[in-house]
Amino acid sequence: MARETREIIGVDDRVSVGRAIPLGIQHMMSMFGSTVLVPVLTGLDPNLAIMCSGIGTICYLLVTRNKIPSYLGSSFAFISPIVIIGASKGLDAALSGVVVAGLVFLAVAGIIRLVGTGWLDRLLPPVLVASVMVVIGVGLSATAAKMAFQTTAADGTVSFYAAGAIVAAITLLAAVVFSSMGGLIGTVPVLLAIIVGYLVALTMGMVDFSPVVQAAWIGLPTLHHPQWDWGAVALIGPVALVVVIEHIGHLLAVGEIVGKDYRPMLPRSLAGDGISTVISGLIGGPPTTTYAENIGVMSVTRVYSTQVFWYAAGFALVVGGLCPKLAALIRSIPSPVMGGVSLLLFGLIASNGLRMYVTNKVDFGINRNLMIASVVVILGVGMETSGISIPIGDYALPGMATSTLVGILMNLILPMPADPGEGKGVAADSADAEVEAKADGKGASQAR
Repeated sequence: MARETREIIGVDDRVSVGRAIPLGIQHMMSMFGSTVLVPVLTGLDPNLAIMCSGIGTICYLLVTRNKIPSYLGSSFAFISPIVIIGASKGLDAALSGVVVAGLVFLAVAGIIRLVGTGWLDRLLPPVLVASVMVVIGVGLSATAAKMAFQTTAADGTVSFYAAGAIVAAITLLAAVVFSSMGGLIGTVPVLLAIIVGYLVALTMGMVDFSPVVQAAWIGLPTLHHPQWDWGAVALIGPVALVVVIEHIGHLLAVGEIVGKDYRPMLPRSLAGDGISTVISGLIGGPPTTTYAENIGVMSVTRVYSTQVFWYAAGFALVVGGLCPKLAALIRSIPSPVMGGVSLLLFGLIASNGLRMYVTNKVDFGINRNLMIASVVVILGVGMETSGISIPIGDYALPGMATSTLVGILMNLILPMPADPGEGKGVAADSADAEVEAKADGKGASQAR
């Protein structure tokens, strides 16, 4: 069977400025909606959150030595505790908890650096990592579907949005068509699809330009500084431990997509996220985390260059920190447009999880693998799509973290198969695949 031969732009590859600009804008647009939604729900400044995402991504790229292609945006895991503290003690108090959350990231990174990452192969075998990737993608499907097909009336009633569904369908179709093309178009399908969807929404009267007209061309966001509060620290800080689990899942997903083993770089990756969150909390922004939306963009475009993320971060820094009118223009994109592209992006993350089952030769004839995959996928997807989380005191454990912890527990408890080849780590299995490919004379590049 013939394989697709679209160009792959690797992590360390460089592209011309003419190509890097639209690729960077594409990544910025993909994260924009979610990054803005967090401050809207918590009462923080949306423009400041965008600026902090740019600063945070730059910090992350520096700490990881430009080796891991990831974008950092506002974290949803902290919304509830920030709202609680903001309502009772003010947002400045909540910011002290955000800063400590970043310090928790740094502490975990330090611990992992001391003990090493060998334990990851034992705790996270390929069947579990692939299942978590499926949960990440499919778990976000409800969010994408709601953006694409639903609208909320002034009285809070949620109903099917026929016009929005049409726009979402056209946007999704455009993304699929563009992604099937070669050349520059094939590397920026998400950006082009958003433009097509926006134009269609414009003709249907779904775009409100009044905020764009009212926004200034040049202006700085209002900075806020944390006011130390032990209650905020106790409520917000520990949430970082949940995000650490999500962070590991995202890092392994990125590694699977780009074809690299990023496990040894986990301490640096966590440290980059921690520094980003500390800086964001010190100037009034929300906690940050790696974004699944941008992982999806890499999957559909096959452009993995960290150079592109520098451009994306720079654009976010300018849009959020210097030009309110541009920020307002991007925020004018209707939800169905972003819902349409999100259906593709989130689906691709799940598809890469399915591909990982195949590339790592996970044998579902073995009951152990079947049980782990079944429980993790159904538990995680069910909780994520239903919006269910497990309350633990003042905290809540979301579906992805819950399913990952359950999968780790099952992996430790269930007996290993008789075949010693089963249960190896991703890195070991990938190495075996490369050896087999070389033996066949096909080259290591075809082992994936």
